[in-house]
Amino acid sequence: MKSGTLLRLAGLCGVVAPALAFSMIALAISRSPWFSWTGNALSDLGAEERSAPLFNSGLIAAGALVTSFAFGLRFPLRGRALGNAGAIVLALTGAALCAVGIFPETVGDIHFYVSVAFFALLVISLWLLGAALVQLGERRLGSLIAIAGVLAGIVWVFPWPAVAIPEAIAALVASACCVALSVKLLLGAKVGDRFPLGEPKG
Repeated sequence: MKSGTLLRLAGLCGVVAPALAFSMIALAISRSPWFSWTGNALSDLGAEERSAPLFNSGLIAAGALVTSFAFGLRFPLRGRALGNAGAIVLALTGAALCAVGIFPETVGDIHFYVSVAFFALLVISLWLLGAALVQLGERRLGSLIAIAGVLAGIVWVFPWPAVAIPEAIAALVASACCVALSVKLLLGAKVGDRFPLGEPKG
């Protein structure tokens, strides 16, 4: 497959994933008058009969798209250990998001473990990708993504009234980074079959 086609597919996956996830979460909330941002976790939506199909299927599909995006992202970042590591951790983040939907709260403790894994891997992937982009000469974008990783991690230290708030903030921050990278891949692919994130040096 040509590099331009691969970049387009990866870029599309990276744009669609957060749009799909947040759309399905919004639909699940609309069907759940009991849900409260100050009294619930987002995962509570995956354990209630009316909202569970929307919430869980949305996370599974979005997770698969994130993993696909991560594998496509490996190519423009190849040649750098941090880039490879960041793309691999992002792929694992997508897998963990799938697992959150596959194993809702109703199945027991495994839901807690995969949820923690998702948010931890999310933060680590942003740090690694940000550092890799800085190495490749994309200093502004790389710095912003690394800072986003810090924000996605530090948001958990504040005493929020419910866990849904830091969950949403971390997800929104990461989604902005995902879309920014995706748009860059799509624009680069339109220019020609080349990788748009700089070239590995030495």
